[in-house]
Amino acid sequence: MLYEIHATALQAMQPLHLWAQALKKQLTLPWSVAPYTQTGRYLLAGVEFVERCTNNYEKPEFGLYSTEIDGTTVMVREQIVSTHPFCELKHFKRFTHRNDPKLLIVAPMSGHYATLLRGTVEHFLPDHEVYITDWVNAREVPLSEGGLSFDDYVDYVIEFIDLLGPDVHVLAVCQPSVPVLVACTRMAMKNASKQALTLTLMGGPVDTRINPTEMNDYASDHDLEWFEENVVCTVPEQYPGMGQKVYPGFIQLSGFMMMNPDLHIRKHFKFYEDLIAGDGDSAEAHRAFYNEYLAVMDLPADFYLETVQKVFIEHQLPQGKMTYRGEVVDPGAIKKVALMTIEGEFDDITGMGQTEAAQKLCSGIPASRKQHYVQQGVGHYGIFNGRRFREEVGPKVKAFIQTHSKAYTPPTAPKAAPATKTPASKVTPKAATEVKTAPTTPAPATTKAPPATKTPASKVTPKAATEVKTAPTTSAPATTKAAPATKTTASKVTPKAAAKPAATAKNTQPKAASADSAKSPSSQPKATTAVKKAAPAAKTTTATKAQPRAGGAAKKPATPTSSTTKASSRRAKTKPSG
Repeated sequence: MLYEIHATALQAMQPLHLWAQALKKQLTLPWSVAPYTQTGRYLLAGVEFVERCTNNYEKPEFGLYSTEIDGTTVMVREQIVSTHPFCELKHFKRFTHRNDPKLLIVAPMSGHYATLLRGTVEHFLPDHEVYITDWVNAREVPLSEGGLSFDDYVDYVIEFIDLLGPDVHVLAVCQPSVPVLVACTRMAMKNASKQALTLTLMGGPVDTRINPTEMNDYASDHDLEWFEENVVCTVPEQYPGMGQKVYPGFIQLSGFMMMNPDLHIRKHFKFYEDLIAGDGDSAEAHRAFYNEYLAVMDLPADFYLETVQKVFIEHQLPQGKMTYRGEVVDPGAIKKVALMTIEGEFDDITGMGQTEAAQKLCSGIPASRKQHYVQQGVGHYGIFNGRRFREEVGPKVKAFIQTHSKAYTPPTAPKAAPATKTPASKVTPKAATEVKTAPTTPAPATTKAPPATKTPASKVTPKAATEVKTAPTTSAPATTKAAPATKTTASKVTPKAAAKPAATAKNTQPKAASADSAKSPSSQPKATTAVKKAAPAAKTTTATKAQPRAGGAAKKPATPTSSTTKASSRRAKTKPSG
């Protein structure tokens, strides 16, 4: 019923609107003197005021037919890339050979047409290939096309990113911040190959619990049934979408204007005064703004109600309860997309901190790929339109896009290095204690053990000291005498060698060692060279030899080792067996 009353009122005012429009044309003809007299200007101001108040504002045109690139004017043509019942993906094709970044601007479906972002598109045209979601007025969509739900909206965004990717940058203005964030999350969870390079959220209601505005309070103070009963209407028969359930744009517009009624009244009175004073520039700026602001579109009821429930009443996204096609989505899964959030200091629609909440939700994005910016001195529209946007906000977005224009690969854990051989000189003390003993072989009864060689400890290198092998022992008769022990000067042992204690020979027989062990005090308690004990009567131990160095180095005899005593600086005396 509400929609029918509004449509009937617009039709009733059409005669008055047409009369005022015709009179205005007559008074502004070249031969008319009205603009040059005080009375005529009063009359012209009143007529135009009546004309604008009775006008039914339709969708404006973008009107972007050219742009300037490197000082040269380049022609621009609008092209429709993809068509859906509720949305057209529009491309502003520039006739240039430049290979600039692709930018997908997701316009809000909140009552206004995408042309509200005309200034945003114009700012990015010189150095970006700009695409924008041009939403269709729901009252123009036939009932046979069905409706549009929140998940359908997300499907549109995913399809557009996949169509333009993988080198596309996404900019979401206000309302689409939440569904776009869900779309990027879904693509990240599925590890899609064409994820966006960057995501910029401008004044989006990610978490409306933070600094709630009057609009947030209005939504949270009512339950979903109240909205369904009081603001959802059926499109009347004079429109192509007859029978569609919609949230009318005129209700949304009245809500916006009632937030600051004094401001809008003052602006209209100033417009009237500018017309009388002949201030054409100020009057034209007023016309341009309100031609866009007063042109509203209807929203599909399903999408509107689900948005109110998910974003403003239940706060599903910040609480980790947001779902897409029945599956919970976690923004923490986003890792490859760089994130930038932008807020206005005096934003009365999306409070400070509501958009910044996305920084915490996207925990998987490295801090080096995140950025948050607050534009001082602007409200909601100032962050994506106007002089402050062109001079301050826009350049920062461009710099962010330029910084992250290349695909990002998350760092992986380094692989374990392959095992390498360690030189003997660098063997740890534990490794230095593993001394090998050569196997014993029987020897003739008449064979005598050769005398041991004296080796100064100072000439033993660390490598030689750690790689010592015991020479094979030979079996001898009872009359065979054991070879004298090797002399080692402990005072000449180098500090480096002294720091590595010698180990016990593995094949030494403990009984023989205990029976005929060497008895000599040590003049250097911490010396690393050990004295080998005398062998049992049936066996004779030959002098130990140092292992040769790699590369054919000359052989050097090493000091003998013992399993029961520490290194000694004196000669160890052994008793012959028998």
